[in-house]
This record gives sequence, C-alpha cells and structure tokens, in this order.
Amino acid sequence: MQLDIAGNAALVTASSSGLGKASATALAKQGVDVVINGRDEERLADAVEEIAAVAEGRVVGQQGDLTSETDIDQLVERTIDEYGQLDHLVTSAGGPPSGPFDSMDDSDWYEAVDLLLLSVVRLARKSSDYLAAGDGGTIVTITSRSVKEAIDSLVLSNSVRMGVIGLEKTLSKELGPEVRANAVLPGPHETRRIQDLIEQSIDRGEYESYKEGLEARSEEIPVGSIGDPEQFGETVAFLSSPHAAHINGVALPVDGGAGASNL
Repeated sequence: MQLDIAGNAALVTASSSGLGKASATALAKQGVDVVINGRDEERLADAVEEIAAVAEGRVVGQQGDLTSETDIDQLVERTIDEYGQLDHLVTSAGGPPSGPFDSMDDSDWYEAVDLLLLSVVRLARKSSDYLAAGDGGTIVTITSRSVKEAIDSLVLSNSVRMGVIGLEKTLSKELGPEVRANAVLPGPHETRRIQDLIEQSIDRGEYESYKEGLEARSEEIPVGSIGDPEQFGETVAFLSSPHAAHINGVALPVDGGAGASNL
C-alpha cells in the first residue's frame, strides 16, 4: 500500500534494532528519508546498511544516548542538516531494568524517567516547530502494553510509560491540527531479543527447537502467533501517513489481542 509519504523526512530513535528498526525500515520503504539512532556505533552502521538495501528513501545514522539532552538536540539537528525538514518523529527506547518495587532505589527511578519519559519530552520540544512547518507532521511514541495492563516485575515500565501516554495525549491536543500524536503499545514481537530468549530456553532444555519455543510463546495470544516486526513497522508508517489523518491521541495496542484490558 502506498502511503503518500515519499519525500518526507523522519527521525526514529532507538532504531538500530528491534521495533524501532522495523519502523524506520517501513518508513524508508515508503520513500521517506530517515535518520536512525543507536548507542552502539557498529550496530548502528550495520542497521543503516540493512535498511538502505531495501529503502526507497535515504538513510543515515546518528549515534546518541537518549538520556542526554545534548545528544537529542544533535539528533534533530542532524535530520534538519541532512534533509532540510522533519515531518515524522518516532520515539522508541530500550526497556528499564526489570524487578519488583522493593528492588528499585531512587537512582533506578530517575534513570527510567530520563530514558522513557524525558527523552520524549525533549524530542517533542526540539521537533515540534519543524513538524508543524510541513503538510502533516506526526509523532508516534512506541511504548508498551504495560500501560494498559501492569506486567509482573516491571514496576518501572508499568509506572513511567504511563507518563508517556499522558504526554502523547496532551500533545495531540496542543499541537493540532498541524501535528498529530499517537502511541503504539506492542506486545511480544519476534525481535532479536525474543529469538535470543528462545535460544536460551533451548540451551536449558525447555524446548527441543526454535519452532517449539515460538509456538509456546504464542499459545496465549488469540491470533495464534507473536507479532511480526515488519507488520508492526507498517503500522507505525500508516499512523505517520495522511491515510491516518483522523487518528489522533490514540494509544493503539499491537498485541494480537493478548491484553486483558477492556480499554
């Protein structure tokens, strides 16, 4: 499906792997010029090469830490320097440490807020004028299904990501009509992390094959499988396009129906 965003420019954070990379790939396939980001220089270079191989748009990488305001400024500035515009912002970030409430001290909480919430605040603040200057700016925040349903031993994610949803909803009102803001809440997807976890389970003797491990992780998902990262990326690209022009302020679960929340 052609999304009519060819020639636009996008910044996608935490996109050297996982769902951020899938989102950047989907945008690049639609002819969007993309800046991708990661902390590991070698992994970032590999991701640029992989995305560029299937892209209709241009792809560049910008190394940076999302807990650094300076690095965030440089990410946005690099996008403008390369492409002269910024039409779409996709925010993603790695997950904070897992563990129960009693295991987390103040430093853990501050670090989680910096990574998950303040990174989006700073990106939106730095990008908003550029996004509003085009013909249909968008922000898509990739968070987690934990904002709908608390996940055991993920107290930091359960708590702090809720702030991202509050921010996204506020931006959808304050930045409109020039800019739309939506959130995507992924459940399990077949990323490198899931693949590694299944391989580790095979090594421990829990499964005999990768297929068996994948099927076991899919049993409680109503659609019968964990998510395909490529399809997830296409969802982000759709929300960034004029075909989703009346979708604004939404927190969209992409979990195959696994969540138990009614809303």
